[in-house]
Amino acid sequence: MHKILVTGGAGFIGSNFVEHLVRETDASVSVLDKLTYAANREAIDALPEGRVRLVVGDVADAGTVDPLVAEHDAVVHFAAESHNDNSLNDPSPFVHTNLVGTFTLLEAVRRHGTRFHHVSTDEVYGDLALDDPERFTESTPYNPSSPYSSTKAGSDLLVRAWVRSFGVAATLSNCSNNYGPYQHVEKFIPRQITNVLDGRRPKLYGQGLNVRDWIHTEDHSRAVRTILEDGKIGETYLIGADGEKNNREVVETILEIMGQPTDAYDLVTDRPGHDLRYAIDSTKLRTELGWEPRFTDFRAGLEATVAWYRDHEEWWRPMKDSVEARYAEAGQ
Repeated sequence: MHKILVTGGAGFIGSNFVEHLVRETDASVSVLDKLTYAANREAIDALPEGRVRLVVGDVADAGTVDPLVAEHDAVVHFAAESHNDNSLNDPSPFVHTNLVGTFTLLEAVRRHGTRFHHVSTDEVYGDLALDDPERFTESTPYNPSSPYSSTKAGSDLLVRAWVRSFGVAATLSNCSNNYGPYQHVEKFIPRQITNVLDGRRPKLYGQGLNVRDWIHTEDHSRAVRTILEDGKIGETYLIGADGEKNNREVVETILEIMGQPTDAYDLVTDRPGHDLRYAIDSTKLRTELGWEPRFTDFRAGLEATVAWYRDHEEWWRPMKDSVEARYAEAGQ
């Protein structure tokens, strides 16, 4: 696979994957991205022009998608509307991008016989009780709880149907919560880091006891490439790094790293339908394909992430005030 099309490749996880491909392979990469508020072309501008090109367009636009798919060996589909709070305020962009966009790509790869990998989320499985020892596996029933996770669940099911009904050469992955450089400041970890940098107090929904399973975005990138190269067609692989932490632990670790009192945060009204706990069992990916996470020290990963945001204020500063204004309006 020497020519790879990455949808959503100017977003957080997608741009880190593009950088990984350039660093670790000899593939040429085309990025298809609508450049919405959550994307930033600066994330890929520094990559070699001869290896990476940006096409500004909508994954739901067949006129844009079809000729692009035709000239590539594989498509890796990251493009998605992905912020839960935004999906509660207006679900329509989530239906458009996550469902119609995935359908449009599937029809294009079906026409051209192109290898397809679909990137999804553990949120399609709903949530687990805080005291439940179980973790999500590839056989866990879907139980999405928000417009975001329900549209991602729908897109997963579309991919599986196109594999079975039309023989599309596709694989799927569902990953736990990513963190690392270039993540939009509306997201949990960068919001708290930039709050501290900005002299604001971090905010926690409810009592801050909701648990997320954290993975560094570089480990996610390596997992996706492993599945793209070695995964079995039609199979789903869960990606996780055994990084369960509740939100209060994460904020207190950030505050400690940044030299602040560990109780210097505020509790705010909980998000409607806030999932309690996510936890990934990535045994299948590890045993069948030999992938293992490298960023296993969560504190060290957070320290590197704090340093990145401290050193790249020019990247996050222009969007920070508007994000906090939206949260303030919602009492969060």
